[in-house]
Amino acid sequence: MSCDCCGVEQEARDIVTGIGRTSEFSIPLLQEIQKRHSYLPEDLVEAVSKESGIPLSDLYGVATFYSQFRFKPQGKYMVRVCHGTACHVAGAEIVSALISQELGIKEGETTPDLLFSLERVACLGCCSLAPVAMIGGKIYAKLTRTKIHAIIKDYKDGKA
Repeated sequence: MSCDCCGVEQEARDIVTGIGRTSEFSIPLLQEIQKRHSYLPEDLVEAVSKESGIPLSDLYGVATFYSQFRFKPQGKYMVRVCHGTACHVAGAEIVSALISQELGIKEGETTPDLLFSLERVACLGCCSLAPVAMIGGKIYAKLTRTKIHAIIKDYKDGKA
């Protein structure tokens, strides 16, 4: 009979064996966990701590210090709304509010179906196309209420 905890322990063993067992490997260990799961599942971080001998408090200290690490699952599509100067002037706050309304989540949240995560970014480098958002690596420019609705609908319907 197998249990889920055995799978977590085996995954922790695989990660630690492939990367290393000392605190100098804390960041690569956490990066590998996040690469596999898109966030840091608590049970796996604990298992990696146990397997490596790195104190759990040290791993969490590293994970909370660096903004690259997430503690909640991320959606399949990351929606990044630009709030740089050009986008701000062109209505980034309205764009964020409309996307938030379409998705039913606030910035920093993920939809319950794990399809979308929403975040505000400082600049996407597309100033002449303001206001812009990036979804799954694709830039959407000169956003309006109508465009936002159609874009989100396409992603929800699997057409994007």
